[in-house]
Amino acid sequence: MKILPLGQNLYRFAAGILKDSHEAEDVVQDIFMKLWNMRDRMEEINNINAFAYKMTRNICLDKLKGRRMQYYDTAARGIPEPEVDDPNPERMVEMRDSAERIKKLISDLPEQQKSIIHMRDVDGYSYEEISDVMDMEINAIRVTLSRARRSVRESLIKIQEPWKI
Repeated sequence: MKILPLGQNLYRFAAGILKDSHEAEDVVQDIFMKLWNMRDRMEEINNINAFAYKMTRNICLDKLKGRRMQYYDTAARGIPEPEVDDPNPERMVEMRDSAERIKKLISDLPEQQKSIIHMRDVDGYSYEEISDVMDMEINAIRVTLSRARRSVRESLIKIQEPWKI
């Protein structure tokens, strides 16, 4: 059973929902403790990854319900910046700026869209795994992901090419 390697992905997922790195660390620690306490019953769980993501999502949503919404630095979300092969510093700055804009646009999406786009495009989970975590049909996930991507794309075009509005 390989749970510890999930830590970074769960952290990024929790930080994306909570927008608070310290609180995300606490959530991951809670998940590890809960999984440790139920280690004798782990054979009953078909997909540990999906189970851990679902636990993380539920704990994060509970934390959001229990506090007033505050604005946090989106850089704490932990989404990796794109790798750039071009050594041109100007191009690297452009890529970094674009990545920051995309992070901001994703953080402004509704929770469900944000969670799905993060799991699929950042963490690389399959539709089946996302279905297990989100407790949704695969077709609904595809539609939600498509809408999230379209929203980000349209918003990015409005920012980068305002004359096309």
